[in-house]
Amino acid sequence: MLEGGGMRGLFTAGILDVFMENGVKFDGIVGVSAGATFGCNYKSHQAGRVLRYNMRFRKEPRYMGLRSLITTGDLVGAEFAYHILPTELDVFDVETYRNDPTEFHIVCTDVHTGDAIYHRINDFTHEEFEWIRASASMPIVSRPVSVGGYELLDGGISDSIPLRYFESEGFMRNIVILTQPKGFTKKRTKLIPVFKAVMRKYPAIIEAMNRRHIMYNRELEYIDQQQSEGKCLVICPDDILPISRTSQNPRKMQTVYDMGRKAGEENLLRVRRFLEGESL
Repeated sequence: MLEGGGMRGLFTAGILDVFMENGVKFDGIVGVSAGATFGCNYKSHQAGRVLRYNMRFRKEPRYMGLRSLITTGDLVGAEFAYHILPTELDVFDVETYRNDPTEFHIVCTDVHTGDAIYHRINDFTHEEFEWIRASASMPIVSRPVSVGGYELLDGGISDSIPLRYFESEGFMRNIVILTQPKGFTKKRTKLIPVFKAVMRKYPAIIEAMNRRHIMYNRELEYIDQQQSEGKCLVICPDDILPISRTSQNPRKMQTVYDMGRKAGEENLLRVRRFLEGESL
């Protein structure tokens, strides 16, 4: 289970790369936002790809930045980041993804209802790349994505850490990778006036963002409860990660990725034992 957080997701990528390199297998993965865009590389067996393309294209105006936001309405360039890059420039291994038995699920948010929309990706077509884009489309700096009969934005708006969802899908022993440290408590966003101005066509999104801190903190409480009962294992950073959601600073990206690798190495034995059914 992979939380989002924009470039904080490089922490998750570091952990997953260590797991891939050491042959750790999962029956299923659910990713939210950056957890979806970065986590799909686990099923395609492409260790190192997340850091590589973020480093390579960090100065590419079509990838991410103010120019993309002004010219297209998306901070992260829709066509370049989700279609040109994975099919031409740093090719996503669709065949390996398709043949790996791990289930891969993502979470999006319906802009008209504010409800979480869950979607399983079995293959990668143009439409499935759009589902991934939808899961990571942050409000205010992204246009809603039309796919599957929905208009969607970032899954973290409605279900940031979907442990209950994955349990309902039959996954009862889960590794939860968070991008915030233990003890973190989310506060009500100060950007509600901005949401009301920019997202006025989508009142359900405004309301969901106004209550997101309540949802998020309740999910953390549930995760703590499940971990205390031995039903999940949580991996998180020791402190607030030294990177913003949209940073393209190469030193910070490398640092956060390396922090993830360190956490992966430190937790490798615990994860193996947990997946084998041992009590920790």
